[in-house]
Amino acid sequence: MNVALFTDTYPPEINGVATSTFNLRRTLMEHGHNVMVITTNPFNDFMEFKDGVLRLPGAELKQMYGYRFSKIYNPKAMEIIAYFKPDVCHIQSDMGVGMFGSIVASRLHVGSIYTFHTMIEDYAYYVTKGHFDRFARHTVRAFYRTKSNLFDSIIAPSDKIKNYLRAINIDSQIDVIPTGIDLSKFDPSKEDKEKTAALKKSLKIAPDDYVILSLGRVAKEKSIDLVLRAYRKFLDDKPKVKTKLVIVGWGPAEEELKEISNHLNLNEQVVFAGKCDPDETQDYYRLGDCFVSASLTETQGLTYMEAMAAHLIVLARYDDNLAHTISDDESGYFFFSEEELAQKLENVINLEPAKRKRIESNAIKAIDPYSMERFYENIYEVYNRVRKKNW
Repeated sequence: MNVALFTDTYPPEINGVATSTFNLRRTLMEHGHNVMVITTNPFNDFMEFKDGVLRLPGAELKQMYGYRFSKIYNPKAMEIIAYFKPDVCHIQSDMGVGMFGSIVASRLHVGSIYTFHTMIEDYAYYVTKGHFDRFARHTVRAFYRTKSNLFDSIIAPSDKIKNYLRAINIDSQIDVIPTGIDLSKFDPSKEDKEKTAALKKSLKIAPDDYVILSLGRVAKEKSIDLVLRAYRKFLDDKPKVKTKLVIVGWGPAEEELKEISNHLNLNEQVVFAGKCDPDETQDYYRLGDCFVSASLTETQGLTYMEAMAAHLIVLARYDDNLAHTISDDESGYFFFSEEELAQKLENVINLEPAKRKRIESNAIKAIDPYSMERFYENIYEVYNRVRKKNW
């Protein structure tokens, strides 16, 4: 099968959509399919086609932390895609390249599939700066209702997203398919201990520090400020164990969070590690002893599952889309407030080895549905149905 993937972001860019699309392409190719990725060009202002990736020029939107917006139609790109003869067009994003994908599917009379990766409502403030927020959210919902009729299938990565789509009156075909993760790369047995030690040294993490890890985009919607305040409360109780809070990632909230850290007198305990290459993510998970996130904007929560695969104890702010993966005190821990996070941090650090091992084992079982093989089987079923519908 020939599959065209349309996405506004793709590695070397680091975010959930880029990683998900990269993993999708890889598993499709491993199963013998031909795949073309159509995305933006972060390197220069020209169109480039290399190794199956067609990169289109786009304008950088600095207020959206480097997001690139391409034109919704490119005639030269259209010729290249038409020559490829896709059987299905799978659209991963909403704007420039995503819109182009819908046009391509219509022009070439092939089936189209859309994966709902991002809760755009939660990002409206980057544009509105807090003004007319309700109007912006209504506009986003109207946009989704209008475009939903363009696709043969909409893929929701979780029941939370399917319920949201139904709540805003989208009655199109919706398939719930969790995004696949290459769980094997996070297996602790594959750790290069010398590499981990060198990385810790470069970040000034002592060998005996208990590392509380946060990994992902450093942005307002991730609520990392809540984690910082909770960590301050935890330290105020004078724990017996030496700890470091290591924040891995980059984004528009980094400077503000550094100011908060300084205000809370946390500069000695908090490490801002900066960007990490997608191919090295597993190395950063191996720095950690536990993983923490206060985000409520995840469509699925891939970082939680990666952390669980890396045998880290996960502390997550409660969100419905995690309820099928994390069971409190069984495969991880939920918290609802700064105070509760501070208390549960202490509990997790003091876990008995036998209980920690049991939680790690339960976590591995809980993330089995997110394996790449299971993901491929589910996605291929949708592709085949959509292709046959458009024969």
